[in-house]
Amino acid sequence: MFQQTSQWLRQFALVFVLSSLCWLGAIAPAHSFNNPELLPAQATNIVDLAGILTPVQKERLDAELAEFEAQTGWKLRVLTQYDRTPGLAVRDFWQLDDRSILLVADSRGGNILNFNVGDTAYRVLQRTFWVELQTRFGNQYFVRDNGEDQAILQALAAIETCLAQGGCRAVPGLPKEQWILTLATSVFGGLILGFVARPRRSDQLIAWKWVLLFSPLWGMLFFAFGLGPVLVRTHEWLPLLRNVAGFALGSIVAFLIPFPTASPPVLEE
Repeated sequence: MFQQTSQWLRQFALVFVLSSLCWLGAIAPAHSFNNPELLPAQATNIVDLAGILTPVQKERLDAELAEFEAQTGWKLRVLTQYDRTPGLAVRDFWQLDDRSILLVADSRGGNILNFNVGDTAYRVLQRTFWVELQTRFGNQYFVRDNGEDQAILQALAAIETCLAQGGCRAVPGLPKEQWILTLATSVFGGLILGFVARPRRSDQLIAWKWVLLFSPLWGMLFFAFGLGPVLVRTHEWLPLLRNVAGFALGSIVAFLIPFPTASPPVLEE
């Protein structure tokens, strides 16, 4: 009996010690990295520790960012890293302030792009812009098809475009996948409109009451999800005209094609 009690106490003490260690490790403050020795001695707008950019790309991009800063006052910087990071040392190295935007490319995660945005820049380009920018250019599929270098270059090009014009509601440009989604919602909205507009009586051409009743649904699909994303991302007319044509075609098809109806029962004599 005494031996069993002693064994139980030893097991309880072991569990208590392990739990305490885990709890202390969980609440221990995180220490930020600060490795200034990884930074170059000469001034540059790009620190490419991961070797993503070619020498020609770095030289051209460095000159472009310097010219953009001289013209607009916005400070754009690029840091690529993999297994080593300078951490907080980049703040003093680049003297980052409220008008600074730091793009960090790290391929160890699912999305390679991260952004450190100053307060002034965050007021011009708000959170939705940065989320869309990250998901569009930093996702694994874009990187697989275009490369990590293009993810960085195209993201910076979008930032420069929006800062130069005083802000953007969305990331410029309409990817093919996103346009297909807007086209599908436009067609679906048209199908709903055409179906509810079908006359219910022989003396009726269009069921206007049903059209108005379902207007929040087909209107949201067409205007909010079909035309809205196109209008805020591109000035091209072709995607817009295609969505309008898809909406009109869906309406006509749903309105004109007869739907099968159950035949009345036949009375036997």
